[in-house]
Amino acid sequence: MSDEAVNMVAARFKVLSESIRLRILQSLESGRLSVSDLADAVDTSQPNVSKHLKLLQDAGLVARRQEGNSVYYTIADESVFELCDVVCGSLKEKFEERSAVFN
Repeated sequence: MSDEAVNMVAARFKVLSESIRLRILQSLESGRLSVSDLADAVDTSQPNVSKHLKLLQDAGLVARRQEGNSVYYTIADESVFELCDVVCGSLKEKFEERSAVFN
Protein backbone atom coordinates (compact mmCIF):
# COMPACT_ATOMS: atom_id res chain seq x y z
CA MET A 1 0.00 0.00 0.00
CA SER A 2 1.08 3.54 -0.60
CA ASP A 3 1.86 5.85 2.31
CA GLU A 4 -1.33 7.76 1.57
CA ALA A 5 -3.43 4.59 1.71
CA VAL A 6 -1.80 3.50 4.98
CA ASN A 7 -2.53 6.92 6.46
CA MET A 8 -6.19 6.66 5.39
CA VAL A 9 -6.52 3.23 7.01
CA ALA A 10 -4.86 4.52 10.19
CA ALA A 11 -7.28 7.47 10.27
CA ARG A 12 -10.27 5.09 10.01
CA PHE A 13 -8.96 2.99 12.90
CA LYS A 14 -8.29 6.14 14.91
CA VAL A 15 -11.94 7.21 14.55
CA LEU A 16 -13.01 3.76 15.75
CA SER A 17 -10.60 3.75 18.70
CA GLU A 18 -12.98 5.49 21.13
CA SER A 19 -15.47 3.28 22.94
CA ILE A 20 -18.16 5.97 22.94
CA ARG A 21 -18.01 6.14 19.14
CA LEU A 22 -18.42 2.38 18.95
CA ARG A 23 -21.42 2.62 21.28
CA ILE A 24 -22.90 5.37 19.08
CA LEU A 25 -22.48 3.19 15.99
CA GLN A 26 -23.98 0.23 17.82
CA SER A 27 -26.99 2.35 18.80
CA LEU A 28 -27.46 3.49 15.20
CA GLU A 29 -27.39 -0.08 13.92
CA SER A 30 -31.13 -0.37 14.62
CA GLY A 31 -31.97 2.82 12.69
CA ARG A 32 -31.85 6.59 12.74
CA LEU A 33 -31.70 8.41 16.06
CA SER A 34 -31.66 12.02 17.18
CA VAL A 35 -28.75 13.48 19.10
CA SER A 36 -30.91 13.42 22.25
CA ASP A 37 -31.75 9.74 21.76
CA LEU A 38 -28.08 8.94 21.20
CA ALA A 39 -27.05 10.86 24.32
CA ASP A 40 -29.52 8.79 26.33
CA ALA A 41 -28.45 5.54 24.64
CA VAL A 42 -24.75 6.02 25.41
CA ASP A 43 -25.34 7.77 28.75
CA THR A 44 -23.49 11.01 28.11
CA SER A 45 -24.23 14.66 27.34
CA GLN A 46 -25.56 15.98 24.04
CA PRO A 47 -22.46 18.16 23.46
CA ASN A 48 -20.22 15.13 23.96
CA VAL A 49 -22.28 13.01 21.54
CA SER A 50 -22.30 15.86 19.01
CA LYS A 51 -18.50 16.10 19.16
CA HIS A 52 -18.13 12.38 18.46
CA LEU A 53 -20.83 12.40 15.76
CA LYS A 54 -18.92 15.14 13.94
CA LEU A 55 -15.82 12.94 13.84
CA LEU A 56 -17.85 9.95 12.66
CA GLN A 57 -19.51 12.10 10.00
CA ASP A 58 -16.18 13.50 8.80
CA ALA A 59 -14.95 9.91 8.45
CA GLY A 60 -18.00 9.03 6.35
CA LEU A 61 -19.37 6.53 8.86
CA VAL A 62 -22.60 8.37 9.71
CA ALA A 63 -24.92 10.70 7.82
CA ARG A 64 -26.75 13.68 9.28
CA ARG A 65 -30.21 15.02 8.48
CA GLN A 66 -31.93 17.99 10.05
CA GLU A 67 -35.69 17.95 10.43
CA GLY A 68 -37.04 21.08 12.09
CA ASN A 69 -35.17 21.57 15.34
CA SER A 70 -33.99 17.97 15.51
CA VAL A 71 -30.93 16.40 13.92
CA TYR A 72 -30.99 12.71 13.07
CA TYR A 73 -28.10 10.41 12.33
CA THR A 74 -27.91 7.15 10.41
CA ILE A 75 -25.16 4.76 9.41
CA ALA A 76 -23.58 5.87 6.13
CA ASP A 77 -21.05 3.03 5.78
CA GLU A 78 -22.43 -0.37 6.76
CA SER A 79 -19.00 -1.98 6.30
CA VAL A 80 -18.09 -0.72 9.76
CA PHE A 81 -20.22 -3.55 11.18
CA GLU A 82 -18.32 -6.14 9.17
CA LEU A 83 -15.09 -4.82 10.66
CA CYS A 84 -16.56 -4.95 14.16
CA ASP A 85 -17.74 -8.53 13.56
CA VAL A 86 -14.22 -9.57 12.55
CA VAL A 87 -12.68 -7.95 15.63
CA CYS A 88 -15.35 -9.33 17.98
CA GLY A 89 -14.98 -12.81 16.50
CA SER A 90 -11.24 -12.71 16.99
CA LEU A 91 -11.59 -11.56 20.60
CA LYS A 92 -14.19 -14.21 21.34
CA GLU A 93 -11.86 -16.89 19.96
CA LYS A 94 -8.98 -15.65 22.12
CA PHE A 95 -11.14 -15.59 25.26
CA GLU A 96 -12.44 -19.08 24.55
CA GLU A 97 -8.87 -20.35 24.14
CA ARG A 98 -7.84 -18.76 27.43
CA SER A 99 -10.88 -20.05 29.31
CA ALA A 100 -10.18 -23.57 27.99
CA VAL A 101 -6.86 -23.49 29.84
CA PHE A 102 -8.73 -23.21 33.14
CA ASN A 103 -11.33 -25.92 32.43
